[in-house]
Amino acid sequence: MHISGPIAALTAALLTCSMTTGGGGTPTPPPSAPKLDWQPCAQDSPYDCATVELPLDYGDPSGRTIELAVVRRKATGPGGRRIGALFFNPGGPGGPGTVQMPQMYDTFPREVRERFDIVSWDPRGIGSSTAVNCFARPADAKAWVADKPAGFPVGEQQRKAWIAAYEDLSRRCRQRDPELLRHVSTADTAHDLDRLRQAVGEPRLSYLGISYGTYLGATYANLYPGRVRAMVLDSNVDPRAWTDDASDSPRLTTFLRMGSDRSAAAVLDRFLALCGSTTTAHCAFSAGEPQATRDKFDRLMRRLRERPVGTWNYGRTAGDVVSSLYVVHPGWADLAGRLQELWLGRAPQPAEPPPAPPVRDPAPYLGDEQAAAVLCSDSPNPRDPGVYHALEEASALRTGDAGRFWTWAAEPCASWPAVAADGYRGPWNKRTAHPVLVVGTAYDPATTYWGAQAMATALADARLLTLDGYGHTALLNPSGCVNAHVSRYLVDGTLPPAGTRCRQDTPPFSESRPNGGVATGGGGTAGG
Repeated sequence: MHISGPIAALTAALLTCSMTTGGGGTPTPPPSAPKLDWQPCAQDSPYDCATVELPLDYGDPSGRTIELAVVRRKATGPGGRRIGALFFNPGGPGGPGTVQMPQMYDTFPREVRERFDIVSWDPRGIGSSTAVNCFARPADAKAWVADKPAGFPVGEQQRKAWIAAYEDLSRRCRQRDPELLRHVSTADTAHDLDRLRQAVGEPRLSYLGISYGTYLGATYANLYPGRVRAMVLDSNVDPRAWTDDASDSPRLTTFLRMGSDRSAAAVLDRFLALCGSTTTAHCAFSAGEPQATRDKFDRLMRRLRERPVGTWNYGRTAGDVVSSLYVVHPGWADLAGRLQELWLGRAPQPAEPPPAPPVRDPAPYLGDEQAAAVLCSDSPNPRDPGVYHALEEASALRTGDAGRFWTWAAEPCASWPAVAADGYRGPWNKRTAHPVLVVGTAYDPATTYWGAQAMATALADARLLTLDGYGHTALLNPSGCVNAHVSRYLVDGTLPPAGTRCRQDTPPFSESRPNGGVATGGGGTAGG
């Protein structure tokens, strides 16, 4: 999950994993709320920053402490209309909220920005918080990245190099701070979130989580069910697939259990079909009709296996393709342009994220090990690196290039050195104080639509809102229809009618609709 803008971190963050432990019971909270000393993040910045000190181990609250970096954008509406604080997690795991919330801020529905302080944070182990960093010097981290195959390994030599690189990373992490590695699970972060809720003075939590942030939300909802005011879960992880129903001997990887390979393959097929249905003025890679464009893509990928274009080999290109499907605009048109450059034998320029708003300086370190530390604490994966090639080939028979990408995305956890001291494996059906709104996109290349259906079924009281569109998260692939329902729910708790479906404002390779889709109930599709 490596594309432009805020998705770059989401992409890197979804690449890792391994075994969980039982437990995860709610600890007795300390008697007083932690203090947040808000200060402007930078001169003339609309964002406020703070640092809060919390226990490393909630089972030993008087022991070692960690720091969390927190960011806030105050409600922009007129006085008296502010409702409270809305906590936001950008996914990953490993998404740094102090970076990504400001990047994504303008995509939040206008009424939500007007009526809520938007608050986010770098979860423990990540970014500007007490972070997992397994390298003594920045140069060592850069050298490690340079030596690892890009995208995923192709051929026996690259497979050996990939496995060796992540075994080396695991050794480094084991030596640097093994105690921290045991206390960066999703359950730990859920406990942190409840302390942050107390710190801003909210009696109950209002929350928006995307991608992995939906799993964090579900964990919080089941550890603290009585403290949920409103919770929006957008692009959902099936919690039972994530934990493999508490299995200690998984046969599949996290992402294969989730169906990320199948979903990504379906989205790629739609990308090629829609590209082939339009002209090169709208999609540079178009071959004039859908099947011809699919054939052109297959020929390009076979060619790149034999003759890379500069550093653009098959593995790097396939990884770029899957990641670039996350955000339809401008991601899909930009991807088509890069594919056409490769078709012509020219090395394209990789997608560059836009400059982040000036929030924290310097920018935090965000290495692969941070995502690994979280995901490997929660989600079981095969511990034998030797099985991943067979899993890759089996997945590729069903889902092609996407299967190869998503299989190797989990391999770093084969050698990960730590498991969570206090993980959470369910149950997922604790009745919350208020119902949860689950948002699922029909064609999502990372978290499947059936994952959203599974989340809505697993939770005790949830309503599913469907986006008939493309991309990873409705937040980053906007629909005025979805935004209206999300705003109404967050403001006054009104759920959309059962079966409501929405459309995206701007379909791929087309002009924008002026008003977006308008929702209907009972399973009807939104009007244009």
